[in-house]
Amino acid sequence: MAHEPMPTQDDILLEGFLALETPTGFRAELIEGEIAVTPPPDGDHEDYLSLVFEQVMQLSATAMQFSGHKGLLLSHAAGQPADHVIPDATIAPRALRLFRGAPPWMPGDGVAMVVEVTSSKPHKDPVAKRHGYARSGIPLYLLVDRDKSTVTLFSEPEGEDYLNTHIAPFGKPLPLPAPFSFDLETTDFL
Repeated sequence: MAHEPMPTQDDILLEGFLALETPTGFRAELIEGEIAVTPPPDGDHEDYLSLVFEQVMQLSATAMQFSGHKGLLLSHAAGQPADHVIPDATIAPRALRLFRGAPPWMPGDGVAMVVEVTSSKPHKDPVAKRHGYARSGIPLYLLVDRDKSTVTLFSEPEGEDYLNTHIAPFGKPLPLPAPFSFDLETTDFL
């Protein structure tokens, strides 16, 4: 008589995560084997995100599409189930139409940049998510750090991290490379 294989702890964790029903506006993510549930963002968080969005739409050398709710399925850390994250913004070249027909949790292939704005209680944005984005080969990760009043661009993913880091304090421009090819102005972040 054949027996079904016993589910692993990772299988149980992933099944429990995918079955979560969060209250309206809350966001659940599975990051390096831990479930993180965050409440709806405050107005300042959304203001910073809007300032980035406006500039990308108006100034980018390549026409872009923008999603604020797209679930990404990232390469997993050793010994962990695949990360399931929802960046504050996922940006991809419009010509790819990457979001059309995509499943709720799509791979990061074709994503040009992800954007995270730290919450009032930052949890996993600065380190664990960065590693997941790098492992998945997402070319650019932009982090707006409200506590430090800085904007950081991580580029050239390799292995668990990004090779290059460029930091600009609020009020100074931050160059975004191709396919964006413009300086992100942060004066309005002050």
